[in-house]
Amino acid sequence: MRKVCAKLVPKTQGKVKDSAIRPIPHSDEIPIPTFHELPDISDNEHCPSDRSSDANETNSDYEGTSSVPQRFNQNELNDLTRDLNLSKKAAEVLASRLNDKNLLEQGTKITFYRTREKDLLPFFSQEDNLVFCHEIRGLMKEMGLSEYIPDDWRLFIDSSKRSLKCVLLHNGNKYGSIPLAHSTKLKEEYNTIALVLQKIKYHEHQWLICVDLKMVNFLLGQQSGYTKYPCLLCLWDSRDKTHHWVRKDWPLRENMDVGEKNVINDALVEREKIILPPLHIKLGLMKQFVKALDKDGPCFEYIGVKMPQLSTEKLKAGIFDGPQIRQLIKDPAFINSMNEVEREAWTSFVAVVENFLGKHKAENYVEIVNKMLNSFKSLGCNMSIKVHYLDSHLDRFPENLGDMSEEQGERFHQDIKIMEDRYQGRWDIHMMADYCWSLKRDCLKKHSRMSRKRSFRSVE
Repeated sequence: MRKVCAKLVPKTQGKVKDSAIRPIPHSDEIPIPTFHELPDISDNEHCPSDRSSDANETNSDYEGTSSVPQRFNQNELNDLTRDLNLSKKAAEVLASRLNDKNLLEQGTKITFYRTREKDLLPFFSQEDNLVFCHEIRGLMKEMGLSEYIPDDWRLFIDSSKRSLKCVLLHNGNKYGSIPLAHSTKLKEEYNTIALVLQKIKYHEHQWLICVDLKMVNFLLGQQSGYTKYPCLLCLWDSRDKTHHWVRKDWPLRENMDVGEKNVINDALVEREKIILPPLHIKLGLMKQFVKALDKDGPCFEYIGVKMPQLSTEKLKAGIFDGPQIRQLIKDPAFINSMNEVEREAWTSFVAVVENFLGKHKAENYVEIVNKMLNSFKSLGCNMSIKVHYLDSHLDRFPENLGDMSEEQGERFHQDIKIMEDRYQGRWDIHMMADYCWSLKRDCLKKHSRMSRKRSFRSVE
C-alpha cells in the first residue's frame, strides 16, 4: 500500500523557508528520495553548462591553437631575430635561452648567427675605401626576389655626417631599401659619384634616380651653389628677380656642354633618368614660407615656442625636416597665430602637400599648385629653384610622388646607423651583407603582430 509523505524543506541559516515540496508517493519498493539543498548562485556567476558553451564559442575564434608548446624551427627563429633587429650576439643568446626551455626543434643551430651573412658575402666587394655590390641580380635572387626588373627600382645617393651611401629603392616602397655602396672615407663630390656609379655598374641597369638637387649637380656635371642657371631643364635666370613671378616660359636647355651655362663636367647620367625630389621641394617651400614671415610677428614666435629644439638661426633660415612640418600641419593653434595673408599661404601649402606631393594626386592639382604660388607671391616669398620647378616644370613630376619620393632613402640613414653602431667602425662587406640578411624572410607564416619593417618574401 502506498503512503504519502510531505517533507518540509530543512532550515537554512536558522530560517524556515515558506515553500515546501509536494507530497511524493512512495512504498516499500520505492523509498523516499533524499533532497540536498543547492548553493545560492549570485547574478554574476554562471552555471557549468554556460561556462562550457562560452568556452566553446571562445575557442572557435582560435582554430588551430593548442596547449602543446610549438617549437621554433630554424626559419621561424631567423624571422624572429629579424623582427627584433637583434645583433649576432643577441640572436645567439636568444636561441640559447629558447633551447634551454626546450622550445627549439631538433636540428636548429644556435651558432648559425655567427656566420649568418656568409651566403650574401660573394655579392659584395671592397676597393678604394668603398664597399659596394658588384652583382645586383645575384643579390636580389639570393634575397628571395623571384624576378628582378630594373624599371621597378630607383637609385638614391646621399651622405650624412658619418658616411656616403648608395641605396636602391623600390618604386611603390613594397620592399626594403637595398644598400649598394657605403664609404666613410670618400667625400660627396663629382669624382666620388662617378666612382660609385662605375662600381655598381649603373650603365647595365639604368635605374631612375631620385636625389636632392645638390646630388643632381654632381650627376649632371653642373656647378654647385648659387649659380645663374641652376635648372637642369631650362635656362632659368636665378638672378633676374624682376621676372621671377611673372615669366613662366624660359628657353629650354638643349644640351649639357661642358663650359656653357654652369656646366663644368661631363654628365654621368641622362637627364631623363632624373626624378625631381618631392621631399626636398616640400622642404624648400617650407623654407620660403618661414623666411617670408614677420620675425617679430606672432606666427614666427609660435614656431619658436612650439619647437624649442630649433635654434634661432635655423628658424630664421627656415630649416625644417619632414616630421616637423607634419607636426605643424596637425596643430590647429598654429593657423590661429597667422594673419590673413599668412593663413592663405599656409593653407594653400598644406593643400599642395596633401594633394600633390604625397601619394594622392588630385585631378585639379594644377589649380592647387597655382593657387599656392600666387599666395606665396602675395606673402613676399622668393622664387627659389625648388619653387621654380613647380612654377615652370609641373609636367615633369611623376604620377605618384609618394611612391617615387626620396623620403625612404632619407630614412635609410637611420636604419643603417644601427648597423654601423653594431659593427663599431669595422664597416666592411660583412656589415653590408648582414644588413641585407636582416631584410630576408625565410617563411611565409603570418603572425598576429607583424613587424612594420619592409623586407623580402621568399620565392614561392
